[in-house]
Amino acid sequence: MKITHVRVVPVKVPAAEPAFKWRDGLPGSSGPYEGAVLRISTDVGAEGVAVFARPGAATMLQDLVDRLLRAELVGQDPLRREYLWHRLWELDRIDEIPLPALGLVDTALWDLAARLQGLPLWEVLGGFRDKIPAYASTSTFANIPEFLDVATQCLELGYQGIKLHAWGDARRDAKLSQALREHVGGDVPLMYDGSAGFDLPDATYLGHALADAGYLWYEEPMREFSITAYRRLAETVRVPLLVAETSDGAHMNSADFIAAGAATFGVRISTNLRGGVTGAMRTAHLADSFRLRAEPHGSDLPTHHLCMAVPNATYFESLVTSTAVVRDPHIDANGMLHAPTSPGISLPAFIDYPAELSEFVEELPVFP
Repeated sequence: MKITHVRVVPVKVPAAEPAFKWRDGLPGSSGPYEGAVLRISTDVGAEGVAVFARPGAATMLQDLVDRLLRAELVGQDPLRREYLWHRLWELDRIDEIPLPALGLVDTALWDLAARLQGLPLWEVLGGFRDKIPAYASTSTFANIPEFLDVATQCLELGYQGIKLHAWGDARRDAKLSQALREHVGGDVPLMYDGSAGFDLPDATYLGHALADAGYLWYEEPMREFSITAYRRLAETVRVPLLVAETSDGAHMNSADFIAAGAATFGVRISTNLRGGVTGAMRTAHLADSFRLRAEPHGSDLPTHHLCMAVPNATYFESLVTSTAVVRDPHIDANGMLHAPTSPGISLPAFIDYPAELSEFVEELPVFP
């Protein structure tokens, strides 16, 4: 079996409804925009796909395919994922492939392999569970009462935890974090994500407040460039740190966070920020060898499969962006994400696809 075609299919990604915000200093939701699907075909008819749903994705991916990827992939055996994964890292040395694009080929090749077997990806990866609890991961709302009201709605809808994306002001965020704990009581798992908004002094101040309020983890308070700063934070605060979400290097970089003692809760895994399925699984196994968690990042469909395949994952992250909360259609009334059943990975249903991709699009679950 050989790869014969590597194509980019532009797709229309709708704007978020309603629009939402992140912390101060970051742009909010975007769209509508033109995303892209990478489609890899073979001489036996087997195909694999991976979606790139970010602003500018279609132009970026078309350039990468025309300039680098097509020549590298055509004629290769698509089942030699390890070899091709290493080849992509070789190309990255000179080209500096954008991190969210680096794993697209690997993800499409895993999709192809799973479709060949007629199995969902998580089963091909070995499979550990068929459902996992979901937490509500908020966007940034206007004030404390809005956050508390959203939390109430989320818990009533079955979500089994709440993660805050707040304003990026250490003192204001500390007050919110403590108010949320008082609001939901002591038994609800709470997490905080700083979206890299702080320096070490402010990250330390907020970390003490999160520890006092019994937060489960403290995520990305600083840009993930200085592992030394994260080590010092880990030595100073009692709240466990979840790290290595956006830093380059997949498992290689995650290993340095762990070796420095900075990953006191665990590390993040994803296909779009950890070099595809291969990079995500390498990182998960690395964390497991140190008895740390590997928490899947984001709500995309590859993450559904990681949640089911990775034994040291705890939760599925479900984004909540409106003050009128609507539960993710993949999650049941008890707050559980269920394992996908279709072969491969599937493409998410919320995008406007051309007819040629219809066979790859997910069917949303139906819960009683």
